[in-house]
Amino acid sequence: MHRLTRTLLCAAFLAAPGIGASQDLDLNISGGSDDLRSQLKDAMSLYALVDAEDATPQALIAAAQADYARIVAALYGGGRFSPVVSIKVDGREASEISPFEAPASISKILIDIELGPRFTYGRAEIAPLAEGTEIPETFRPGERAGTAPIRDAVSAGISGWRNVGHAKARLADQQIVADHPNRELDVRLRLEPGPKLRFGEVIVTGNDRVRRTRIREMAGLPVGEVFDPQEIAEAERRLRQTGVFSSVAVSEAETPNADGTLDLALQVAEQKPRRFGFGAEVSTQEGGKVSAFWLHRNLFQGAERLRIEGEVSGIGTDTDEMDYALTLTYGRPATFTPDTEFYLTAGIEQLNEPGFMSNQAGVIAGLSHRFSDQLSGTFGLGYRYLDTKDAFGEREFQLLLATLGATYDTRNDSLNPTGGYYLSATGTPFMGLDKTESGFRLVSDARAYVGFGADDRFVLAGRAQIGSVWGPSLEDTVPDYLFYSGGGGTVRGVPYQSLGVTLPNDEFTGGQSFAAVSAELRAMVRPNIGLVGFYDAGMVTEESGFAGDSDWHAGAGFGLRYNTGIGPIRVDIATPVTGDGAGKDYELYIGIGQAF
Repeated sequence: MHRLTRTLLCAAFLAAPGIGASQDLDLNISGGSDDLRSQLKDAMSLYALVDAEDATPQALIAAAQADYARIVAALYGGGRFSPVVSIKVDGREASEISPFEAPASISKILIDIELGPRFTYGRAEIAPLAEGTEIPETFRPGERAGTAPIRDAVSAGISGWRNVGHAKARLADQQIVADHPNRELDVRLRLEPGPKLRFGEVIVTGNDRVRRTRIREMAGLPVGEVFDPQEIAEAERRLRQTGVFSSVAVSEAETPNADGTLDLALQVAEQKPRRFGFGAEVSTQEGGKVSAFWLHRNLFQGAERLRIEGEVSGIGTDTDEMDYALTLTYGRPATFTPDTEFYLTAGIEQLNEPGFMSNQAGVIAGLSHRFSDQLSGTFGLGYRYLDTKDAFGEREFQLLLATLGATYDTRNDSLNPTGGYYLSATGTPFMGLDKTESGFRLVSDARAYVGFGADDRFVLAGRAQIGSVWGPSLEDTVPDYLFYSGGGGTVRGVPYQSLGVTLPNDEFTGGQSFAAVSAELRAMVRPNIGLVGFYDAGMVTEESGFAGDSDWHAGAGFGLRYNTGIGPIRVDIATPVTGDGAGKDYELYIGIGQAF
């Protein structure tokens, strides 16, 4: 029997299927849990050969000899430091068999493990530590001993020093003693912080078309400032988000420079600069839609993006009701700051909505800025021209406008959130030219998610939307600045944009204020299948600030979700709960991702 001291064992009997055509593999553990048995099986290479019909005796002997160390390492991780491990091949200890003298065949492999007692920490010391460093609670006197808590403590200690500029902090010494009579493990760890360093030269490699100077600007590494590993992570994120690179990696030089700086190697791999795509959709309500785009990811060798996109919708309806759109979008990352992007959007569009028809053109330029992982904002200036026909007749509008928006997002998954919240608001002051009136438009959207039950099996989700426009009268407001309710984005179960304002002459138009609320209860009934029940309600008022005549409607229903790698496929069926169609009319919605 091969004995390994200062290891721990665990126990129960486990039988495994045969190896190849004729060998049997048995694992005997005294007093081990199912989790431990599974952990040991995963650690052993013998079990990787269970289904290999062509496994040779030489391969089995080599695997058995390697598994001594693998078993011990797995048990050390669980705090068992005095195990006894025996692996016998047809009655012979595997450690005593030479691979060059392997038998012609093997019929039985038996693994016996005596776990031994479980150890706790008698001493658990690590020093010196940077101010504010938090060592895991699992590395404390009296806690269950194991190699994983020791590794976690070392990692936390080194990270603490790196976070305050000591980039080359390391473990300088370790003293680990097993006190077998007391079943305690005494651990003393000594860290060596090394000198505080500053960011040095950034050496770019792997680029082909994108200029090195632009790569450094987009990365935003603060050369000359105190080293901070978070800055490296942010640099990698910024470069990946441009969409220009298929891979990005920043590595640190092995040795600091004499002046206290540390050089960085920034390696990138570029994607193909051009891309195109197309799509098609069919809706029983809005007819067919086809779209296509062409994208250049590196227009001027500085990761500038140019996207040209066209869309035709309403196919299959009357020709006069079809919609057309052509849009050009230009974006330049790292403008003014590494987290600020310049954008320019221009487009022409024909819209045929339930309350109006318009031909329009516009251009807007601005900046978007990422303040943190959760907070981002935008600011833009633009011009719009509209030729419209609605309940008030045929008119033209010309606007100079500004947009100011902010988004705060703490959701744990944008397509299928189970926790966090989402807040967005956009204000648009506009100045009318010629006979167009001036004013201000505000829209906002708030969502919250609470998961409960095992693995957040149930999720309660809520949403609130509001909007209003101030300044012009109802008849002098740009038609697509007015608000409607109904459809998948507001109130499910009622037709798209079916709620608005009915004028004294029975003509239909939008209102100057809007509010909607939605609630969903989501439940997972299978690993990839979920059910949803929901209720939506919305209102539209004739005047600004929710004054004047108003009306409201509501819808309710249920849905099915099938989780995929890119988000859940959504199928919802809903009916109105107000009006003559309540419980009689139905609407069907299909999409990717949750409704909100």
